[in-house]
Amino acid sequence: MAVDAASAEAAQRRVLTVLVVSQVLSGAGLAAGITVGALLAQDMLGTAGLAGLPTALFTAGSALAAIAVSRLSEARGRRPGLAVGYATGAVGSAGVIAAAVAHSPVLLFAALLVYGAGTATNLQARYAGADLAAPTHRARAVSTVLVATTLGGIVGPNLAAPTGSLAVGLGVPRLAGPFLLAGVAYTAAAAVLAVWLRPDPLLLARALGAARPAGAGGASGAVERAAGVRGAVVLGALVMVLTQVVMVAVMTMTPVHLHDMGHGTSAAGLVIAIHVGAMYLPSPLTGRLVDRYGRAAVAAASGATLLTAGVLAAFAPGGSVPLLALALALLGLGWNLGLVSGTAIITDAVPLATRARTQGMVDVAIAVSGAAGGLASGAVVDLAGYPVLALGGGIVALALLPAAAATARAR
Repeated sequence: MAVDAASAEAAQRRVLTVLVVSQVLSGAGLAAGITVGALLAQDMLGTAGLAGLPTALFTAGSALAAIAVSRLSEARGRRPGLAVGYATGAVGSAGVIAAAVAHSPVLLFAALLVYGAGTATNLQARYAGADLAAPTHRARAVSTVLVATTLGGIVGPNLAAPTGSLAVGLGVPRLAGPFLLAGVAYTAAAAVLAVWLRPDPLLLARALGAARPAGAGGASGAVERAAGVRGAVVLGALVMVLTQVVMVAVMTMTPVHLHDMGHGTSAAGLVIAIHVGAMYLPSPLTGRLVDRYGRAAVAAASGATLLTAGVLAAFAPGGSVPLLALALALLGLGWNLGLVSGTAIITDAVPLATRARTQGMVDVAIAVSGAAGGLASGAVVDLAGYPVLALGGGIVALALLPAAAATARAR
């Protein structure tokens, strides 16, 4: 395959366009399903005691799918990897609908495990946006893919009521309605990628890499490069894992804290909506900041932002909705800064031959750390209270500062 810089640039524009379309679709499926997963489990089981289990299964499925999608992408390219991932999420959606009709909790939990593949694929798509990007534009490419998810994420939850009515008309329980949307959205995303993600960004990037002269340095140079790759992967993963733990822990317990302070569900919904918007909407600006000022500087800004969010949430008097909304907005922004800068650190360092597999393993670590943060947050609040959780999360985020300093020294 004859390739050059001009063809790669044109291919990158096409790749980003296709990825944006698929992310809008998958974002709708992802958000619609998450909206009612816990409610559906509670309705089936007749108790709220296990209503959090769907989230745990969803996260576990995401971690397993991250491995599978990354391995398939490494062997065959991004196009089949991402398409199969979304198709698997669609199968999980169908399973949830079947479980609701049969009123089978066992089938529901198994289907939610499969449904988690959609989340993993949605997150893995950001790497495809960076495969062909020039080093000085990689963070912007990643952020373009991330912000597209927001569009679908806004539409999805707002269609919960209409899809519930459609489900009832089809003889399906109302709470399964959003999974009808999820199934259609994931199927459409898989089709868009399978048909239009050509040329495959990872395969073309490899072809371009093979056409360049090999680097000098001999065996000793290879050893030094390998050590540098390992260090960068650890640092990039650390940035993303820490931001994920802090973000999920504080986010998970904020609605509970608001409820305990006497606020209704509408207040909690507003605060979480602002938080989710702050997680994704700043992505284009974040990408430009990472490319202009460096990965380390933005990673450090992530830690400082999360610390500010934790302090503000901890000391918000009486569970003040405006102050908690601001704190959760900063929490989402800090997560965004960490995700984009950490992704850029890893993409810069990892060679194309092993890039997809390494990225997949990093996303597994992110998923597992998020689940751990969510589970631990309840215990911390139960034992010490929400202010301790929020302040503790901010202090944990300070670990990003030495990590960022190490990143700067390594570059």
